[in-house]
Amino acid sequence: MLATTIQSHDIYPHIRVVMGMVIGLGVTRLLSGLARLVQHPGQHRMDGVHLAWVASTLLALVHFWWWQFGLYQIEAWTFGTYLFVIGYAIALFLLAALLFPDSMAGYEGYVDYFLARRAWFFGVLAATYLLDIVDTLLKGEAHFARFAREYLIRTPILLVLCIVAARTDSRRFHVGFVAAVLIYQFSWIFRLFDTLQ
Repeated sequence: MLATTIQSHDIYPHIRVVMGMVIGLGVTRLLSGLARLVQHPGQHRMDGVHLAWVASTLLALVHFWWWQFGLYQIEAWTFGTYLFVIGYAIALFLLAALLFPDSMAGYEGYVDYFLARRAWFFGVLAATYLLDIVDTLLKGEAHFARFAREYLIRTPILLVLCIVAARTDSRRFHVGFVAAVLIYQFSWIFRLFDTLQ
């Protein structure tokens, strides 16, 4: 019979491989979508807001992969923990898939498509913000305490902004929201990691 918990050093490499495959699919989806835009620039009308969300999602995928080095801190893995981590990676992949669909049939361009699918996109994005809190908790109380104050401020704000974004087609709001998210993402990365050394 299989044990219900497995030591981190035994399973963590396996989990990283599976997680890497899912994240890799998301990165591939975004890069393939960008390549199509370059290869066929006149095929579908591009949109700056859409492209900014592509950049934000690509940054989130790369950041997630790097951030998950912290999973080695989990001493004993359960299947539930494994499912959670893979589920989080799947949510990030879904963001990429929503940005570049298999077909643009029925849409004039990416402005039209993005606005039509905004409730799905911002619903999944809001879910990733909540999943991030649980992910940080999984890495231990000390790890969570390091970020708790910022998470308790940023998460409710981002959730409210996602709800508004899902309901409004205001160009000004969407430009401001994606710009704020990108600035925050870069700020977070520069504050957390040794990016300039």
